[in-house]
Amino acid sequence: MKRTVLTLALLAVLIAPQRVVAQGVGADLVLRGATLWTGLGSGTSAGSVAIVHERIVAVGSDSELASWVGPQTKVVDLDGAMLVPGFIDNHVHFSSAARLLLGINLLDVSDEASLVAAVRAADARMPEGAWLVGGDWSAYQRWPQGAEHPLEGDIELFAPHRDMVDSITAARPMLLSRFDRQAHFANGAALAAAGITAATPDPEGGEFGRSPAGELTGMLWGEAAAMVRAVMPEPSHAQRVAETHAALLRVRENGVTTVHDMSPAYQLRIYQELLALGELTTRVHYRPMIADYRRIADVDIAQGFGNPWIKLGAVKGHIDGIMGNSSALFEDPYAHQPDSRGMLRDVMFPEGNLQRLMNEADAAGIQITVHAIGDAANTMLLDMVEEMVETNGPRDRRFRVVHAQVLHPRDIPRFKELDLIAEVQPFHAIDDMRWMAQRIGERSQGAYNFRSLLEAGAVLSFGSDWPGTNAAWYPISPLLGVYAAVTRKTVNGTPEGGWYPEERVGVEDALRAYTINNAYAGFEESEKGTIEVGKLADLTVLDRNLLTIPADEIKDARVLFTIVNGTIVFAAEDD
Repeated sequence: MKRTVLTLALLAVLIAPQRVVAQGVGADLVLRGATLWTGLGSGTSAGSVAIVHERIVAVGSDSELASWVGPQTKVVDLDGAMLVPGFIDNHVHFSSAARLLLGINLLDVSDEASLVAAVRAADARMPEGAWLVGGDWSAYQRWPQGAEHPLEGDIELFAPHRDMVDSITAARPMLLSRFDRQAHFANGAALAAAGITAATPDPEGGEFGRSPAGELTGMLWGEAAAMVRAVMPEPSHAQRVAETHAALLRVRENGVTTVHDMSPAYQLRIYQELLALGELTTRVHYRPMIADYRRIADVDIAQGFGNPWIKLGAVKGHIDGIMGNSSALFEDPYAHQPDSRGMLRDVMFPEGNLQRLMNEADAAGIQITVHAIGDAANTMLLDMVEEMVETNGPRDRRFRVVHAQVLHPRDIPRFKELDLIAEVQPFHAIDDMRWMAQRIGERSQGAYNFRSLLEAGAVLSFGSDWPGTNAAWYPISPLLGVYAAVTRKTVNGTPEGGWYPEERVGVEDALRAYTINNAYAGFEESEKGTIEVGKLADLTVLDRNLLTIPADEIKDARVLFTIVNGTIVFAAEDD
């Protein structure tokens, strides 16, 4: 009988929280003394939040919520710290970031000394028998000696040589990738494992890097890299689980409570395993590639399938390449490569293939997200969306234009007309601006048009593309994303006033783009994204009020607590 009464009382918490107070049922967790930004209006207020199990059951002043504190209630006094809805990242490549964290991270490497240091450290921590792979060394971040400003000077690509690392990795095969994945680098052990010598001819569609004397440098292009990959063993399941734990720590340290992930299928299985063990500390909105949509549709999985922890039902396609290696597709040629306008991705071929996949996946009720970087690619994608809507008819699609990086002015109003979500990554703006003008000139004014999109009525969605930039010091950090969107300055504070400052957005605009807008982008706005009664208790606590500090200080803010499903999964240590 007592168990029945208690069960009914706890059920009543979710239905009518204030009635339960009179019955003396306390909350599991109360956060009091907070500076609340609920996401429901403008500005902040002082107050408390009460949580029972995984749900928010009360929001109000400290005195109003005092009755929620019972004998078993955990109370955290925030002493004025800023409490916001848990950050949601719209775009991560979780498995790639996980591999870099446990293995080798070369995203900030562009010279011999830093390469040697990174390889030496990674070799020491990797398990015996494991290959050293990935790394993603810098394709375009090496600036000329003495350049006074990051927007000046030509870019010099870094090409490593076996002589730099063979003495360190003699017993461990290594295949590293350049950030743009257009070039790879193998050490002597990896070349030997593949049976490649100086006498091996270049394969069709590939090339070995060679010294003037004909010796192999370790650089590989195209099918030459495929020859090494063919003998490379798959990482063990245990190694991938360890990588996942390392990445989950970074996610919760940065206040992120949901990630929208595009990892390979094995990562989805690991998420499920960790969820069963109670070790998953972020929610996952999972997106496979659009070419695999039939596998999803055939088992009747549509948008929103899953549980509060792991959601399926969205797919991702691609139109063009990326700005980093000048493969994004533009209407006019690149300034530094006048014979090139960029390229289309393989999924675009044969002609009409992506349109067909979009139409079919959309008809099956699957949410579609498509990568488009250059102005020509974005125009092409918007035209394809129009055709898809005409073919399948109107419905609540929440089609996401991934990156929407450089837009022709005529296309900005079309985001509202077509009910599109601009899935953008604001840190890219302050990273790419150092060299973008050298490549596309005045078209840079159409890059990262956050304010224009917002004012045109588009839904603005923010994320990191983790680890798609310098992850050695740039983690999956919404705070750096907010800083980038609000200031449009590098982390060094340049240029004064911001890069195309008319495209800056307000702090609350940026917070909404990292919270409720991303919940909307995942069809989850009824469950998360704001601080209100009945929603999942996914919350982030910051050490300062982002609405009142100078914008330049946002990058210095810290996450104090991350709460997922009503549980504190991260608490910062006192300095």
